[in-house]
Amino acid sequence: MKKIVLLLALLLCRGACGQVSYERLLGADHEPQNWLTYSGRYSGWRYSGLDQINTGNASRLVMQWAFQVADLGQFETTPLVVDGVLYGTGQNDRAFALDARTGRAIWRYQRNLPEKLQPCCGMVNRGFAILGNKLFMATLDAHLIALDTRTGNLLWDVKAADSNAAYTFTVAPLVVKNEVIVGISGGEYGIRGFVDAYDADTGRRQWRFETVPGPGQPGHESWAGDSWKTGGAPAWITGSYDPELNLIYWPTGNPSPSGYGGERGGDNLYSNCMLALDADTGKLKWYFQFTPHDLYDYDATQVPVLLNADWGGQPRKLLVQANRNGFLYVLDRTNGKFLQAAAFGNVTWAKGIGADGKPVVNTDLVPNPAGNRVCPGALGLTNWYSPSYSPDTKLLYVATSNECDIFTSAPQPYRAGHDFLGSVYVPDPIVRPTGALKAIDSTTGAVKWEFEYFSNPNGGALSTAGGIVFAGESDGNFIALDGRTGQDLWNVQLGAAIYSTAITYRLDGKQYVVIPAGSALFAFAVAQP
Repeated sequence: MKKIVLLLALLLCRGACGQVSYERLLGADHEPQNWLTYSGRYSGWRYSGLDQINTGNASRLVMQWAFQVADLGQFETTPLVVDGVLYGTGQNDRAFALDARTGRAIWRYQRNLPEKLQPCCGMVNRGFAILGNKLFMATLDAHLIALDTRTGNLLWDVKAADSNAAYTFTVAPLVVKNEVIVGISGGEYGIRGFVDAYDADTGRRQWRFETVPGPGQPGHESWAGDSWKTGGAPAWITGSYDPELNLIYWPTGNPSPSGYGGERGGDNLYSNCMLALDADTGKLKWYFQFTPHDLYDYDATQVPVLLNADWGGQPRKLLVQANRNGFLYVLDRTNGKFLQAAAFGNVTWAKGIGADGKPVVNTDLVPNPAGNRVCPGALGLTNWYSPSYSPDTKLLYVATSNECDIFTSAPQPYRAGHDFLGSVYVPDPIVRPTGALKAIDSTTGAVKWEFEYFSNPNGGALSTAGGIVFAGESDGNFIALDGRTGQDLWNVQLGAAIYSTAITYRLDGKQYVVIPAGSALFAFAVAQP
């Protein structure tokens, strides 16, 4: 029976499961029929040049197929699609390859995980990276593995950190040249964060950048006493890459404990930062810290968007990030120079951002044992779910939450493998949290339109050359909006919360759009009139 299944897999893949070279990854924007990286391209745009689905026919979208991943929990994958085959990951480190025409399984893989794991926010995995005939998966027990694209067989397996000390991977890797880049999770447990690069052929680690500097390392003085040993600063969202500068841009998360700063005096580098790392060596070229000495769990783990645009009348290489702390930042990505920041929703923790890029903190709202109401709440004005940038509209599409929280804070002793928060935060009991998808001018920060959600979102946005923005709600609605106006063009109720972002691809002349919801993948295309 196994031989029959393998033969079927090989037949389905013949002429379809093409190898993905680094050159193909560099030119991913020229292959809109595929989806080759987490964000669709190195620049982090999550934009597709496909236009068969457009503002004129989106109302005729109908389901083409559905695939059940057969597990429970938050389904956060961004699938890859390569030459007719879809590769995805699921809860509890499941993985699968599907015929992208029908959703029929080619192979499945299940990671054998330890009984006791302590991921912060669910047994989630956000997807693969691909190079050659290998798929790379970062696992919940803090390993990096390589699978054969044709069979799902394990090719190599390397341990990055000790899962017994609450180190874990939830990130989708990023392939650059012949390296696989990953960032660790576990900031809620007092881990010491890092970003790693591994050789794609062998799994051998090439370099590590520690996001909490130890003695003798630059930035160590920003941690009082021994607080650096449990400093957090995880790196749990996929970054972006500029091939011309050979720089990887990787965002980092909160210091530990996230809500009490009494024993970690200082700015706590490199928590809540954008890191620019040399792709070959991992050496830090520059950093920018969005929220120094964070007290509100304002991870900066949002996908950085790379743009080339005029600034002050001169062409400039820009990095734009809609940050969890409520401000949209514009930086010069060649050197990290701060250019601008603008609030894109209700922000009370800071009175603004100074000319040096540092927040002007509202000291009246610092967490204390009695509690303070602070906006945005700990979930942030936005969170890890992906933004999308359209070069057609010049707008950045960002899922936002208007939740404000009551923050309390108190000292907490560190215990290895246990949560290390130093705080409690609960939603404002008077104002019900809601959300919105906002279209924001990518350089000024001005909100051009917003589409309101009933609840806080957990899914991101995808924009296309057809003028569509696809988005998903926590209440299970999958939506197609006009990218210029925000008009609701089509929606469908999928019966379960959406914790991911859509992708799109073209196969046999038909454009598909795929979204994870609940424990299933759903594929849609336009019905013929």
